Amino acid sequence: MYIKREISDYLQNLANHFPAVILTGARQTGKTTLLQHLFPQHRFVSLDLPQLAELAEKNPQEFFTQYPPPVIIDEIQYAPGLFRHLKILLDKSRHQKGRFLLTGSQKFSLMKEVSESLAGRCAILELDTLSAQEFQTTRTMDPVSWLQFLLRGGFPELAVEPNLPAADFYRSYVATYLERDVRSLLQIGNLRDFDRFIRMCAARCAQLLNLSELAKDIGISPPTAKQWLSVLQASNQIDLLEPHLPNRGQRLVKTPKLYFRDTGLLCFLLGLSSAEQFLNTPLSGAIWENFVYGQLSRGLRTHSTATTLWFWRDTYGLEADFLLDHGDRFTLVEAKWQEQPGTKDAKNLEKIIPLLEKSRPVKGMILCRTPHSYPLTKTTTVQNGFLQTPLI
Repeated sequence: MYIKREISDYLQNLANHFPAVILTGARQTGKTTLLQHLFPQHRFVSLDLPQLAELAEKNPQEFFTQYPPPVIIDEIQYAPGLFRHLKILLDKSRHQKGRFLLTGSQKFSLMKEVSESLAGRCAILELDTLSAQEFQTTRTMDPVSWLQFLLRGGFPELAVEPNLPAADFYRSYVATYLERDVRSLLQIGNLRDFDRFIRMCAARCAQLLNLSELAKDIGISPPTAKQWLSVLQASNQIDLLEPHLPNRGQRLVKTPKLYFRDTGLLCFLLGLSSAEQFLNTPLSGAIWENFVYGQLSRGLRTHSTATTLWFWRDTYGLEADFLLDHGDRFTLVEAKWQEQPGTKDAKNLEKIIPLLEKSRPVKGMILCRTPHSYPLTKTTTVQNGFLQTPLI
């Protein structure tokens, strides 16, 4: 079963304008399936196979003789030497678009090679796990499914195989991820420590990042914690959302917040596998905020837009979960798990809006589980955060 991805049109448009396109994303988000579906005329080769990765790295000319363009090259980070030869090929045929489609699941190593060899020659896109809208196309959505989606997550395999136990999938996913990506990016003697590190990160989702406390809880140094955190970012498992800092003189927090890319993986790491467990955990609000972050960030990555995503918090604790900067206006967003937020749930937004209105128009929004949108105050509305991304 093929699931239509919202990023498809944007991806095809970029392939019509650039000679090469790089599609990044975590493992098993559907990168290969998407490219093969959209570009069936392209050859396909995966550098997951060690012998092909070695050929591409040591003899790129022979590699492209065997796999000439148009070609999809999967997991290209395993042959960084290929980028230099690819640069030569692109320079010889800059007018031919979409001939090289590349995927990779280790973002930082890819970006290093791109900046050194392919700057200005390729477009870069990120593919996330399924959004709520994409998930909806695989089955009929009802109120119970809200919890099921948060717990099960958006990995395509879990959507097309509804009888596959999510816990079994994530147990295998984490084990494979630790063995393959972590060992290739870091020299970690004890993978159990890294496994504990991931779970401690999950317990801090939607919170300000405190590296010192995180390191202390695991028994590692803050520099090591920072390095391990960068691995989670590089493999597209987490994001660090930066605060909005328009004026250095303002008393605003400068620490980022930690979010996971997929709530299913997040819930697995937290030991949540049932609706009852989810409803009883004190982290339900944080998981919902993490979900809303995922919906917003997916929308920004799916569409060609100048909107940027931040959060807003001052040193006194006044905070808005998210701030979207559209260039000519702001949208402040609060994520609330309840179905019918009241005016008290908008009190932070009502305090922050006058501060931002000094520079440009601002509207407030609460994204929650309400079945119907409604105005809450003169400046703030309530909208369903599960199936809509109305802010992009």
